[in-house]
Parts: sequence; structure tokens; C-alpha cells
Amino acid sequence: MKRILIIAGILLIVVVGLVFLRSKNGADAKTSIEYTEVTRGDLENVISSTGTIEPISTVEIGTQVSGTIDKIFVDFNDMVQKNQVLAVLDTTFLAASVRDARAGIVRAQAQYDKSVKEFDRNTELFKKNYISEFELMTYETTMKTNFASLQSAQTALERAEFNLNYAVIRSPIAGKVIYRSIEEGQTVAASFSTPTLFLIAEDLSKMEIHALVDESDIGQIKEGQQVRFSVEAYYDNIFTGTVREVWLQPETISNVVTYTVIVDAQNNEGLLLPGMTATIDFIIEKKENVLLVPNTALRVQPTDEMLKEIHPNPTNRSNDSTGYEKNTGLADFEKTRGKNYRDNITRLWTEDNGGKYKMYPVQTGLTDGKMTEVFGNDQIVENMKIITNTGQKVNNNAADQRMDMRMMGRMLRG
Repeated sequence: MKRILIIAGILLIVVVGLVFLRSKNGADAKTSIEYTEVTRGDLENVISSTGTIEPISTVEIGTQVSGTIDKIFVDFNDMVQKNQVLAVLDTTFLAASVRDARAGIVRAQAQYDKSVKEFDRNTELFKKNYISEFELMTYETTMKTNFASLQSAQTALERAEFNLNYAVIRSPIAGKVIYRSIEEGQTVAASFSTPTLFLIAEDLSKMEIHALVDESDIGQIKEGQQVRFSVEAYYDNIFTGTVREVWLQPETISNVVTYTVIVDAQNNEGLLLPGMTATIDFIIEKKENVLLVPNTALRVQPTDEMLKEIHPNPTNRSNDSTGYEKNTGLADFEKTRGKNYRDNITRLWTEDNGGKYKMYPVQTGLTDGKMTEVFGNDQIVENMKIITNTGQKVNNNAADQRMDMRMMGRMLRG
């Protein structure tokens, strides 16, 4: 029994000590007030995204005929002019096809000429009733058939000559070769799809960014909006651009719906390369030279001492919010600013030179999540000291004491 009483006494001392420490911490918290100053500066509201840098205009150059690459005259990063020769296919078989097509025309022409003369001669015989109309029709049919064969032979020659001309691959635009997929001696086959031999960018001094923007933010993206972005290769450089258009076709990536936004960007220095990943900030709204306060200053929980100084009636403080707002000037402030501003009205707390707490109603504007624009109150000026934290905590001393007693009871029972 004596041992139990000793243990109980020790536990009681521990509990009393815990209660004392909590009470002391609570008292210290009420007095640990933090301050900062009202600043003046610029503020932006941005939407962040990532995208891929691409040339504005590129042309894939292929071949319409099959064959072996005989000569290549350009390489990666070469500047080319319009109609400049890029490569040539081996023309041995293509030239033979042209010669064969020409021989076909000669053969078809001879047959057609012969059939014309036979038709003319038999027409005279028909007029003298030496042959029947059916026999004359046979000669006429032969003549027309040979004429069709002559036209087919001429078409075959044109096709063979076109193929021979296509053996010389030319650039349709002036630009820079950014991709080459062939080597000399390589065989290329033009079947159902034309193979890509070269990729030429028309003008790399102007680039575009294909940015993916979440569906929750796309409504704030507008044409002509200013954009700021950076790339990993030049992380110290900040580039700028302009929103050109928003593609209406959505993409679903990992169950997230996104839309492609096209951003135009200048690349006069040639630092931006095709395929680079850009980290983008769409500037939704920007304010310059405005009063700024940290968001923590707008969420200050006043202590009882602070509330007592601006509203000495404790009954109204706890039960009459209308009276509290009237006493602190909030009602008058809202009246002068108008009902439409009510949702943007908040309070800033400060301490005057005499150590008295004061509350100033202000209207909030643009925010970037850390700092917020404030205005509407001439008493709020730059470098003014304001409260950001009162150290106010919820008073749980009574609950903590009950918890300590229950814990002691469990330990005694144990």
C-alpha cells in the first residue's frame, strides 16, 4: 500500500508539472507577437505550365520514287535555299524507263499510222459498195484502239520523265536542315507512304511553344497574353513570348484533361532549340508599385488583450458581431466602399508608438499566394509596421488536465 501511495504521489507531481508548463507556454504564446512592414512593389498572378519548343514551320522532304541514294549534298544544320539540290538517286533504271517509254511511243505511233491508212482506204471501198458497213467498222475500231495505245504510251513517257526528274531531290523552301535520315548508298522505297529524308525548318529565329495547360486554368488563358519562360540549358536566362492560340482538342494524360496552348517566341540569338522543354508562366494579371503585405498578416488571430483595446465590452465581443464591426470601423468602411467590395475587405493589426493595438480595415486585391495587394485605407503606408502573428493558441488547459488525470488513473490501475 505504501508503494502505491508513493507512485501516486510521483504521478501527481508529474501531472502538476505538465499543467504548469502548458500554462506557462500558453502565457508565453500570447505575448510572442511577430511584426513585419508594409512594402511597395510589383505583383503578378501567374499560371505555370511546361511545354515543348518547336519551329514555327517545318517541311518533311521525301522521295516519290524508289532507288538508291547516289549523292548527298547537305548535312545537319546546313542552310539551304529554295530549289537547292539536296540529294540525287541513282538514275540508271529511271533513265532506262524513259528510253523504253520513248520506244513504246514509236511503236504505238507506227501502229496508229498504219490503222489510219487502212481505215481511209477501206472507206473508199465502202463508198463503192465493195465492203460492208460491218467490215468498215472493224477498221475504224482498230484505228481508235491504236490511237488510245499511242496516248497511253505518251503518258508512260511523261511518267518516266517525271520519275527521272524526281530522282533529283530539291528543297521546296529556304531554311536550315535540322534532320537527315539517309546516307549515300542507302535504298529508299516509295510505296504507300513517302519516306522522310530531310526535315527543314523555315525560320529558326522564331519559335513556338506547345504548352499543356490544365482544364481548371485554361479559362484564364487568352490570345495576346504575355508569357515568361525558361529552359534548362540556360536557366539564368528569362525568355518572353505571347499566346497565339488555344487548341480546342483536349488531351487526357494520367486522367488529367489538358489543352495545348501555342506561344510565339523570338529566337534571334539562336539559343532555343527544337525539342527543348520550357517552364512557362502565363502572366494572368500584373500590378506595379502597389502596397503589399504578407498573407499571414491578413489571417492574424487577435488576442483578448487586442480585442479589449478596440472593443472594451466583452459581451459584445463574443456575441454581437455587428457591434464589433461597428466599433472597429468595419461597417463604415464597407459602407463607403460599397456592397460589391464586401468579400474583399479584411483587417490589418498594428501597434502604435504608445504600445496600443489598432485595427485598420483594408481592401485586398491581387495575390500571388504569398503577398497580397492592399488599398482603400490612406492610413496604411509603406514601411508601416504590422502584426503577422500573435502566437495565439487554443486554450486546452482544462482538457489537458482531464487527459492527465485519466492517464494517471490508467497508470495506477496498471
